[in-house]
Amino acid sequence: MTDSCKVLMIFPLFNAGSFWNYKEACDLAGARYPAAPLGLITVAALLPKNWEIRLINRNTELLTDADFAWADMVMTGGMLPQRNDAVQIIEKCRAGGKPVVVGGPDVTSSPDIYAAANFQVLGEAEEIMVDFIAAWRSGLRQGVFKAPMGKTDVTLSPLPRFDLLKLDQYLHVGVQFSRGCPFSCEFCDIIELYGRVPRTKTNEQVLAELDALYALGYRGHVDFVDDNLIGNKKALRKFLPDLKRWQDEKRFPFEFSTEASINLADDPDLLEDLAESNFFAVFVGIESPDTDTLVMTQKKQNTRRSLQQSIATIHRAGIFVNAGFIVGFDSEKGSVAAGMIDCIEDTAIPVCMVGLLYALPTTQLTRRLLDEGRLFSDDGQPQSGDQCTAGLNFETKRPRRDVLDDYRTVLKAIYEPAAYFDRVRRLGRMLGRKRTHRMIRGDLRSFVRLLFRINRAGPGTGRQFWRMLLDCALHNPKALPYVVMTSALYLHLGPFSRQVIGDIDREIINIDQGRWQTPPLQQKPDELELLPAA
Repeated sequence: MTDSCKVLMIFPLFNAGSFWNYKEACDLAGARYPAAPLGLITVAALLPKNWEIRLINRNTELLTDADFAWADMVMTGGMLPQRNDAVQIIEKCRAGGKPVVVGGPDVTSSPDIYAAANFQVLGEAEEIMVDFIAAWRSGLRQGVFKAPMGKTDVTLSPLPRFDLLKLDQYLHVGVQFSRGCPFSCEFCDIIELYGRVPRTKTNEQVLAELDALYALGYRGHVDFVDDNLIGNKKALRKFLPDLKRWQDEKRFPFEFSTEASINLADDPDLLEDLAESNFFAVFVGIESPDTDTLVMTQKKQNTRRSLQQSIATIHRAGIFVNAGFIVGFDSEKGSVAAGMIDCIEDTAIPVCMVGLLYALPTTQLTRRLLDEGRLFSDDGQPQSGDQCTAGLNFETKRPRRDVLDDYRTVLKAIYEPAAYFDRVRRLGRMLGRKRTHRMIRGDLRSFVRLLFRINRAGPGTGRQFWRMLLDCALHNPKALPYVVMTSALYLHLGPFSRQVIGDIDREIINIDQGRWQTPPLQQKPDELELLPAA
């Protein structure tokens, strides 16, 4: 057996019907997709140095027969919304006699769906790739390699192969400081995949990753892809001064975004450190303004503080909030639309990912629904999108029609142009940016493109945009680049919300006319046991 190997890494297509694809915003910036595939380039760094590696991102470039012909091995895998394409890639490999390895969160959660792959790498790859490589070198062409959940030492994680990326194809590039989350939300699979004890890289590791991006000439938006950046506050507090020094030395080449829990607002010193390091945006899972819902779903951290005051505190620190909301919880006793709309308007959060509750594999929610005989069987059916268009994969407590009607009501209200740009206007007044945005190549071009396209984004959109922009220029000019960012996202969010509303309307009509049939229910295996509530 020769030790050399040609590895074709393929990042599968995300389903088109997704909140997160931001196609129009990408086009404004001359990019092809929002985020680069950090997982695959991390796995690439774990492979032997003498192996040849090519990376094809199906979301940004074509995959050709010549690519397959070149490869000795194909590696693929990703998340649930990439399942359809990942399965097709595996089928193509098997038909062509090409060994294929699949990894990532979806195969870890649903390995049976990917049974056709030659190899499955389940869980975090850092400590088990050595076993896979040894097996491959020994001539083995079939196998399953499984890491213990939430146990991998991330200080062993290598410097990702950023050199494999075509950096100009993306709106932002990701780095990771920690994995895991200390909370136990019933509907979330993060704690199932990565554990409840956040594990952190060393400061030197993360700064080396930033050094690598800087050396490749990358400038601009870097996303910390952590499940909850503040999950390990002690480690984060030690890291941020080093990050600030690095930014100072390099004259602030990067602006950062991340995801964190709402208790970030309780720590003014940490907020200030994040702002000083040039964090400008954070995604927060709010889910619901209803206290009973938050308690039932074990998201109690959101009940211990005023959401409006917390979001305002984060905005005043110079970091704007994007948020997630969910419709369809069992605890909803009546219509939740008005309360959710009021919450979104009161907090002045422009970008809200409002989805239908989806029972992800391996979560506490899925185990409970299965135990109650309420979980629909997917039988490996294709995934049509994300939870905006493919949620409610279970029998709801409230009439399904009522849940759907609430959902469409929320979407219609919050993405109506006047409502959206009024939230952007109020965000612009609150956003306490102390550091001016550093212009990079392409910013001016993107802004000019936005000016031409915003008037065609829907009736009244252009007028609302100009009114907001003038208000920001008069009252808080340092916030201008960030209200422009959120305005650019409306080119996707406005049409996407209308598309989802159309899909929901058709489902409601089918229910009203008796054409919607309840899918078959999953049967609970005898050996399945519900985990105790945390």
